[in-house]
Amino acid sequence: MRELLILCDQFPPAFGPRMGYLCKYLKGSGWRPVVVTEHLPDHMFTFLTGFAEVTEVRYYKTKRKWLKRLEWLLVFILEILCDYKNRKMAKAALRLVPSHSFELILCSTYRTFPLPAAQKVASKTGLPLIIDLRDIIEQYTGNEFIAHPLPKLFGLERLIARLFRAKNLHSRNKALRAADRITTVSPWHVEMLKPYNPNVSLIYNGYDPELFFPESIKTEQFLLTYTGRILSTAMRNPELLFEAVAQLSKEETISPLTFRIRWYVDVASRQIIEQESKQYDIREYMDFFGYVPASEIPEILNQSSMLLILTNKAVGDGPKGIMTTKFFESLAVAKPILCVRGDEGCLEEAIQEARAGLSAHRTEEVVPFIRHFYEQWRKTGETRMPVDHEVVQSYSRKNQAEQFIRIFNELTHS
Repeated sequence: MRELLILCDQFPPAFGPRMGYLCKYLKGSGWRPVVVTEHLPDHMFTFLTGFAEVTEVRYYKTKRKWLKRLEWLLVFILEILCDYKNRKMAKAALRLVPSHSFELILCSTYRTFPLPAAQKVASKTGLPLIIDLRDIIEQYTGNEFIAHPLPKLFGLERLIARLFRAKNLHSRNKALRAADRITTVSPWHVEMLKPYNPNVSLIYNGYDPELFFPESIKTEQFLLTYTGRILSTAMRNPELLFEAVAQLSKEETISPLTFRIRWYVDVASRQIIEQESKQYDIREYMDFFGYVPASEIPEILNQSSMLLILTNKAVGDGPKGIMTTKFFESLAVAKPILCVRGDEGCLEEAIQEARAGLSAHRTEEVVPFIRHFYEQWRKTGETRMPVDHEVVQSYSRKNQAEQFIRIFNELTHS
């Protein structure tokens, strides 16, 4: 069995579907994954555990709620000053080397950590290095790439954010130049990364075909569903939806008894939604739920009458190249997708190619789209979108794993 060392910022049972599904579908491929990752207390993806040997590195130890914020800030400062997290992860990875026969290293991240750690391990072992970038700093509209909002420090927080951004970009670009191959998640990301290393391959995010597929479920209410997180309205702007629902309500096409907007979001996202929707007087149409385990998402999507994707126009300071896992999972269940505000970029192109729904630029587009599928639901108790199944199948996690395996074999000349 050939061994692959994976360093990543997150891994199941915590959030980390891309590497989690890769390890699942490496089974039977001849490659055995060994993972080094940060310990996180989340349990969203427990069903993706058991497919790899995992070493977790702990950076946060306190259990007292009032100390957690202080501990995070201390680690954040140490990360800026002395690359604390990468140093610790590199040591953990190098301790595994004598007892394994690794043939290459794969490092997956949404920002920069743990790229310097992976670069150090690759340098010391002489193994080929693949860097997988799920997100990059340039795609964000502001400081959303920082995991937690910085406390107010009389303006110093802005300086700290700029230093953190500069340090991360410097470390990332240094690692990119040293990599044997880069993989990333959208055509926009490919073009952004090519100046640092021309060996860039596109491997989209995707869906697990064993979990996400169309099911016929009739419902007593029209259910428009959003699952995920809202960092800011600059990144994800629901305005066109709120305007359309307010108009449909005013003309009495819909009512709160039969039309529900379901939000599966965290507390911070709920606050943004409630604040932004106040002026439209549609609160009575909305239901809020917390995050649910990822294993429950297939049923939630299949119960839905319409699936909501939030983004914004990808020009100027707008978000760039964002094609989340939830988009591909929405594709897989063949429900109509409403994307607002359409990015006019690669996400919009993917929706159109798959014939999966509407990427809207104006309220005047959203209103008839909702009305059409609301009438379909009233007649049949469910909705269905005639997607291009061949296009949708190309985004499966199994297909994604096969793309990675081809790169593994290419770099190890086998």
